[in-house]
Amino acid sequence: MLMSEIVKGYYNENAIIEWNRLTNPYSNIEFQTTLYMMDKYFKSTGKVLDIGCGPGRYSVELLKKGYDVTLYDISEEELNVAKEKIEEYGLKANEFVCGDCTDLHRFNDNSFDAVLLMGPMYHIQDIKLRGELLKNIKRILKKDGVAIVAYLNGLGIIKAALHECSYEYANLEHVCKLMKNKAWSKEESFTETYVVTPSGAIKEIEDSGLEIISYFGAESFSVGIHSEIKRIADEDIKCYENILELCKQTCEMKEYRDSTEHIHFIVKSTTP
Repeated sequence: MLMSEIVKGYYNENAIIEWNRLTNPYSNIEFQTTLYMMDKYFKSTGKVLDIGCGPGRYSVELLKKGYDVTLYDISEEELNVAKEKIEEYGLKANEFVCGDCTDLHRFNDNSFDAVLLMGPMYHIQDIKLRGELLKNIKRILKKDGVAIVAYLNGLGIIKAALHECSYEYANLEHVCKLMKNKAWSKEESFTETYVVTPSGAIKEIEDSGLEIISYFGAESFSVGIHSEIKRIADEDIKCYENILELCKQTCEMKEYRDSTEHIHFIVKSTTP
């Protein structure tokens, strides 16, 4: 069983959405905190595999810094957007590969200094496949290589829903399902998804043999307040820039990280 055709179809039909999403003031916080953490934990040079690269937003930034980047995605259309964007910036990637994230056999053991997994864990619903993917990340990382593994955090979604879709609270049983590790259908979510709790993500990673260095909440204290963040960015750019800076500085704080929509784990391989 590979990645769902439903998920593949969604991204083929909406290839540019992720590129555009990360440019809005609220989602830009997620983008910038993640770049900040890459700078903090990645080596300054090396080979990077961007699994579930989408339209290449993170790959572009890594290429600008001189990393050797391979882009890997299930969606042909997402890769086409990534190729166009990278060319627009006058950059050159190592390779563009269309493939399923549950099948990484083409990549050799101990071959990457860093790996990005910024979306696949949002969608894989088979528990065995989730574990196998994390074990493959461990396999392809060099000793002490670092990966960032992103999850959809149900505890943060509950909080964000107050601002984004408060009508969901009309069905308390439905909302309470976000407090569990659970698969969601395309009728219940934007496509087929898998939502976790922080403790569920930690167990999954530790069971794979990867070591957790740290983790962070991508939105930090700004979680869920889309319209307010946009208003601030439109009316007072200095205030917005200060909020962005403080989100970077606080995203690893335990007081914030467990209650954000996107929770990202910094992990490493200790394989000799």
